[in-house]
Amino acid sequence: MRTIRSEHNDVYSELERIGLNRNLADLLITLIVNFTINQPSNLQPRQIYDRFRNQTPWFNLILKQINIRGSELDRILVRIIEIILSIIRNGSRPPIPDRGWSRWESLGGVLTTAPAAASWQPNRLDVFAGGTDESLYHIWWDGNRWSSWESLGGVLTSAPAAVSWGPNRIDVFARGTDNALWHIWWDGRRWSDWESLGGVLTSSPGVSSWQPNRLDVFARGTDNGLWHRWWDGNRWNDWESLGGSLTSGPAAISWGPNRIDVFARGTDNALWHIWWDGNRWSSWESLGGVLTSGPSVSSKRPN
Repeated sequence: MRTIRSEHNDVYSELERIGLNRNLADLLITLIVNFTINQPSNLQPRQIYDRFRNQTPWFNLILKQINIRGSELDRILVRIIEIILSIIRNGSRPPIPDRGWSRWESLGGVLTTAPAAASWQPNRLDVFAGGTDESLYHIWWDGNRWSSWESLGGVLTSAPAAVSWGPNRIDVFARGTDNALWHIWWDGRRWSDWESLGGVLTSSPGVSSWQPNRLDVFARGTDNGLWHRWWDGNRWNDWESLGGSLTSGPAAISWGPNRIDVFARGTDNALWHIWWDGNRWSSWESLGGVLTSGPSVSSKRPN
């Protein structure tokens, strides 16, 4: 979408000339881009367009309602497909629409745990997972390309959890062979040594940060309850119990200052939720569902 807008704005002019407003043009181009990037790239543009028409029967109804000549629109949309295929065949990353999900891509490696990810600035991603030697492995996107995998050592017995509380800062947590919580961090220059934060974990940890130099870590304990330990900028506080009866590791997120939301699977396989509002922890609430895994959570804006 961004490539079409910036380098092929004449496509929009043509669509507007035949009677489409900008919002409808955006919607139509998004549909075409999403459809094209999920087709075999060796197909010809007209073949892909014919597939689109055949698999999108409501498309003809829209044409009738907005009273646009199909032949002119066909020509423009085939040209858009040509642009998309040219980008893909020239070895660029496939165009990612402003709305919709990309295709899956492989980042390699041999993982023995679920991954965890953190981001410390726009267009930066750091991904972590356990490897076959039980060490922590790390791969990152620097805004232009993916790095190779690197080992950060350690001996993990759970999937990692990762978070960033500021530019060039990453904190990663995992359970060790002694079932304690272990911690390693990046300070902008180098990775620290591993440190133990104690506890007896029976799940992978979850972590969130609601302000710079603040960390809140969660895990299931031997009583199947949720346990919490936090860094307040000066020291690690003792573990506290938040109750509940968990059958998975927790997932945690903060969408603003002094706010934390934690999710986990309960004994009924439903999703359960507890939150911190800046003054106290809520009671647990059920969000229903039938989960066959631990949850994951993200937030794209406050609340």
